[in-house]
Amino acid sequence: MKKLFALILIAMLAFACFACTPATQAPATEEPVAEAPVAAEQPAAEAPVAAGKVYYLNFKPEADSAWQTLAAQYTALTGVPVTIVTAASGTYSETLTAEMDKGAAAPTLFQCGNKAGLDTWGDFCYDFTGTEVYAQQTTDDFNLFKETGEVACLGYCYECYGIIVNTALLEQAGHSLSGITDFASLKAVAEDIHSRAAELGFDAFTSSGMDGSSSWRFSGHLANMPLFYEFRDDGVTEQPATITGKYLENYKNIWDLYINNSATDPTQLASATGDQAQAEFGEGKAVFFQNGSWEYANLTTKFGMSPDNLAMIPIYCGVEGESNAAVSAGTENMWAVNSQAAPENIQATLDFLNWVVTSDEGTTMMAEQFGPIPFKAAKASANVFFNDANEQLAAGKYVVTWAFNFTPNVDNWRAGVVAALTQYSAGATWDDVVTAFVAGWATQYAAQ
Repeated sequence: MKKLFALILIAMLAFACFACTPATQAPATEEPVAEAPVAAEQPAAEAPVAAGKVYYLNFKPEADSAWQTLAAQYTALTGVPVTIVTAASGTYSETLTAEMDKGAAAPTLFQCGNKAGLDTWGDFCYDFTGTEVYAQQTTDDFNLFKETGEVACLGYCYECYGIIVNTALLEQAGHSLSGITDFASLKAVAEDIHSRAAELGFDAFTSSGMDGSSSWRFSGHLANMPLFYEFRDDGVTEQPATITGKYLENYKNIWDLYINNSATDPTQLASATGDQAQAEFGEGKAVFFQNGSWEYANLTTKFGMSPDNLAMIPIYCGVEGESNAAVSAGTENMWAVNSQAAPENIQATLDFLNWVVTSDEGTTMMAEQFGPIPFKAAKASANVFFNDANEQLAAGKYVVTWAFNFTPNVDNWRAGVVAALTQYSAGATWDDVVTAFVAGWATQYAAQ
């Protein structure tokens, strides 16, 4: 679905491309809140009498039933009352504000998924440092931190993107996935495949279309590469007024590799579509396809590709140390525990979360509803792209986080980059791309 790790995420302002979470905009007042106090039922006779209670204000309506079931299981097991309240779609922000006004009856667990949310609710975010649930995490890259270093919010799932690989075709061409560890090795493999495309019956990359159905992959996701490394170098934690374009030669490296090692002539990219690229990959006409975890269902169902022949590698672009990079990933799915709740309720909530991410019941539900979760006991997802991402995290590789969420006037800025990339691919100079990237950023920042 176009809507699935690093301190940079604390400035995640807007997730514009592929939402693994619904928006938390102000609700229409007539929309009801779906409430189901799980603990209202009499617990099993053998369940212990427990101190504290849990009230989770959930913001994903599609997961309400799963949370209700899980909460009931936990109450039966521990005796701890767990109430799940799910805000109507699109109403989370206003619902949270209203519920937080309830004092002792306020949620003990809520969603706080970006820097704007932390600015609003930071005083209500309990510090997870030293807690059992925080110790279960495999990375800090999806969490939000206060300026004082406190762990304010725990990211509990994510989406990822990179270069999707048809490993069967790669091996047929005489190469292996293990042999691609950086830009130099990716370039050598791609150029070899392209040079033998007629012989092999397939090419290296799918088309890098500049049609609106495809261009977001390059003005957003690929553009994230130079932004991420520049912001990492400069310690950027909020939207900057200007950028330097320090890594735009690396952006050029990977773009040139894409457009010069594909069956589609670079001059024809203006009208090439996303469906075209998907079909090229799904029909076995290309080895490499830049896209994300959301493509798994299409490739395996629509095109019948075997999961055994699919993998995802990072987008390499020639930056020093990139062999230690993981795929690009991010999230706005984050838990916060209400620091203003009674101490026994805070502890009960922390215990519940720890059970969710360590128990068979909890990890099964999380895998089914949310895909990969960045916790040690995470169950494998059917989606091999998520599993590849988890393996890279477990190996200690750094996550290329979503720096593109800093983009000012995102649609206008990207339109300028798309136009410049299209012109460059048709024969114009790279200078136009640099101007669209750097000067365009300053212009859109001022305009917003």
